[in-house]
Amino acid sequence: MGGECSHTCGYAAEWTAEPEGVSRLEQTFQDEFFILTSEQSNVTNSQNQVYPIIWHDDTVSLIDQTRLPNEYAFVEIHRSEDMAWAIKTMIVRGAPAIGVAAAYGIYLGAREIETSNRQEFLQRLEQVAQLLRSTRPTAVNLFWAISRMMKTAYENLGSVAELKQNLLETAQAIHGEDLQTCQAIGDNGLAVLPKNPEKLTILTHCNAGALATAGYGTALGVVRSAWREGRLARVFADETRPRLQGAKLTAWECVQERIPVTVITDNMAAHCMKQGLIHAVVVGADRIAANGDTANKIGTYSVAIAAKAHNIPFFVAAPLSTVDFALSDGSQIPIEERNPTEIYQVGDTILTPSGVDFYNPAFDVTPAELITAIITENGAFAPSDLAQSQVKQAV
Repeated sequence: MGGECSHTCGYAAEWTAEPEGVSRLEQTFQDEFFILTSEQSNVTNSQNQVYPIIWHDDTVSLIDQTRLPNEYAFVEIHRSEDMAWAIKTMIVRGAPAIGVAAAYGIYLGAREIETSNRQEFLQRLEQVAQLLRSTRPTAVNLFWAISRMMKTAYENLGSVAELKQNLLETAQAIHGEDLQTCQAIGDNGLAVLPKNPEKLTILTHCNAGALATAGYGTALGVVRSAWREGRLARVFADETRPRLQGAKLTAWECVQERIPVTVITDNMAAHCMKQGLIHAVVVGADRIAANGDTANKIGTYSVAIAAKAHNIPFFVAAPLSTVDFALSDGSQIPIEERNPTEIYQVGDTILTPSGVDFYNPAFDVTPAELITAIITENGAFAPSDLAQSQVKQAV
């Protein structure tokens, strides 16, 4: 399955080297660089909170998530091509964060277009949008953010200069709104967590934390809210093969905020449930179909099956922008397949013999019947009630 592929299979990647327009900063930023001001966010900045996307001095800076947890460094993004590269290579990752990054990518592309002719500007901006759309197919927030940015472009009737300014303002609005959304998701999730025991152990898969959003997180937003209210005893983090986002990123975030965390391998989850170590599962999502079927990082489906077998509630935490009401069910969700080197190579070490075939889907789809509730900024809904969340959003 997955075709003929060996260590020398020549996987076609769009970027084989770092673009020339990218610069790396080895130091972290101080609070004064944050685009999120008190007017834009009700979340208080603290020394330990993580903000993976920062707008400052007409530049986007991204935490390079491929270098965590060993190095905490930023990449400066100056052009739309650089942003597409950062999304494709997972320097920035997580559906909401990809959406924010893509919004800034549209603005950066707009800034590069040198014409005062509106029609020519829009035609060239469509090319920028298409480049960004081509980066990762599964995360619907990418397409949602690009659509919102392009709507701004087409509805603005002013000069090209005014249009560019409106695009920047829309990107900043998407950025600020996502942080507020994550805070609401965290608090709404806290309300539906099991009441017993008083302090819970929560299992999560992949990383749906601050690094995957504008800050605070979706699944880890629920964890953070539970920790803040004294309802959390410990996080269990699946390591999440093959890219180890749980071991590298979720664990790193928890350590930053001194939240107790235990990393387990993916195939330990069911055993931990049977031993009574897990009280609830909370995961994020990259795309949710109208019926509640949920695409998330590969391995999520297995965790959901195990949770169902052990009568453990399984929650999905995601913004409404992740719900794709145009898709009736999960069979219509496109699943990204990634470079097989993610499976067989760790650093310079080759893990498997030559001549082996590989199949590396980045996501799987968890059926709605395995999901206890989908936690959104408008509340928690049974998968069958997602349409109500859409009505609430419209109101």
